Amino acid sequence: MLSPTLSSSPISFFFPGRGVKCFCNKFSVFPRRNGAELPIPRRGNLCVRTISSSVGSGMGGGGSDEPTSMGGRSLPLYTWPDKQKPRICILGGGFGGLYTALRLESLVWPDDKKPQVLLVDQSDRFVFKPMLYELLSGEVDEWEIAPRFLDLLANTSVQFFQDRVKLLYPLDHSMGKIPTISCGGRVQLESGRLVEYDWLVLSLGAEPKLDLVPGAAELSLPFSTLEDALVYMFAGVSVIDSIAKKKVDGRLKALERGKFGKDSLIRVVVVGCGYAGVELAATVAERLQDKGIVQAINAETIICPSAPPGNREAALKVLSSRNVQLFLGYFVSCIRKAEKSEDLDKPTISEQVKVIEPEQGELILELRPAERGLESQILEADLVLWTVGSKPLVPPLDSCDRPLMFPITGRGQAETDETLRVKGHPRIFAIGDSAALRDSSGKLLPATAQVAFQQADFAGWNLWAAINDRPLLPFRFQNLGEMMTLGRSDAAISPSFIDGLTLEGPIGHTARKIAYLIRLPTDEHRLKVGISWLTKSVIDTIASFQSTLSNAISGS
Repeated sequence: MLSPTLSSSPISFFFPGRGVKCFCNKFSVFPRRNGAELPIPRRGNLCVRTISSSVGSGMGGGGSDEPTSMGGRSLPLYTWPDKQKPRICILGGGFGGLYTALRLESLVWPDDKKPQVLLVDQSDRFVFKPMLYELLSGEVDEWEIAPRFLDLLANTSVQFFQDRVKLLYPLDHSMGKIPTISCGGRVQLESGRLVEYDWLVLSLGAEPKLDLVPGAAELSLPFSTLEDALVYMFAGVSVIDSIAKKKVDGRLKALERGKFGKDSLIRVVVVGCGYAGVELAATVAERLQDKGIVQAINAETIICPSAPPGNREAALKVLSSRNVQLFLGYFVSCIRKAEKSEDLDKPTISEQVKVIEPEQGELILELRPAERGLESQILEADLVLWTVGSKPLVPPLDSCDRPLMFPITGRGQAETDETLRVKGHPRIFAIGDSAALRDSSGKLLPATAQVAFQQADFAGWNLWAAINDRPLLPFRFQNLGEMMTLGRSDAAISPSFIDGLTLEGPIGHTARKIAYLIRLPTDEHRLKVGISWLTKSVIDTIASFQSTLSNAISGS
């Protein structure tokens, strides 16, 4: 079955590592659960120690907190409900983290070894990112692709905590052998809470990398999270208006209102023509129709370089039908605001380029050729959407003067072995964007949700095996194909098990939604979303039939 991507689109894209960074640590001592001493991280004169008194509930009946002292201030230590059963902390609730937790819940455990699982994520919602485009087009509702973690985990024993990770204190560093310790380490959260774990899963995903080009961070908008797409109605109108200006849907609505009834078109520039950029350009172009123009920029001379030819051809056909202008073989060198008094008859890059003087507040993109034979260009835009580059999120380690050998690639991913364990840390698993795992040919696996979904299944099983003293399985990625959305009734699917086959148009769109429906996290949520989508489809079919019938009657 086809699966969605880890980031905002199903592109199979990877960045090879450029060297390894080693982090270091130094340890003090604190009491173990059973009274024996165990080293814990220490920075300078700051040490962590446990105190026997306990305070209020930790989270939803999952446990309690014990105060600890760090640097003279008290920090709560989360106390797990059962002091004997294994403790698994999962950092990140995306495809890797959430599905690992659900996999652990589905396995059969001996009564005394069923682990306590804690899932930590900065958001209160799981986001099915490949369908953010349908959210932008209005095809799906927010609850369908962004259900709350508490709802998804309601019928499980998995505990959820909304927080951010501040520091990681691993205690399982080994030189080729598994250390005989009863604690894997601790995680310090931004709220100040400390979570002690036996096993840790890193699955924090990635964030957009907007510092590649001057002006990109300040003047462009990413589209990779629910917050990027929507404006939450949680405050007064003035607050919502200010937030809306920073969100894609809010910005488009503001432009649609501002340009209503005027002759000028809404100009949207999408930077990047991988899967994310192409899907976003197709969605925005369909939404704007004749009210705007969409331009897409790519350093490569083709769109979706890693996509199957059938997907690429289907995308080109749709983009051409919606008059999306492609600037292939160019990279953005600068994004800046256009000054009202600026003389654009003399561009800063090429005197041969002529542009119309923009209105106050519009944006200027300076393009330089990435291929020979092309001339520099200047584009005007009301909105710039950025889809190029991402930065994996791996929690920082407590840094000191003793090597800890936590291998990080040049891209910021943790190096793992074939069982998904971080090299040198047998108690830590890393999956998804957080992990750099190579296939049999030595090539890094792409950071897609298809990879993360399969890794979650292996990570859950290998945690079961490690806890029950069974052999761990090596991860083997099976490419099932690639999918992309191209609008409300258009998509392209190239399954890997039928060479050369591409489903496109309404058939591809239906097949893609069915595949994603099957990939939703829980049976209960799948049922609710399936009923909702079926209802919408019936209503749309009836409305289309009535419209056709009305036109036929009026024409006769």
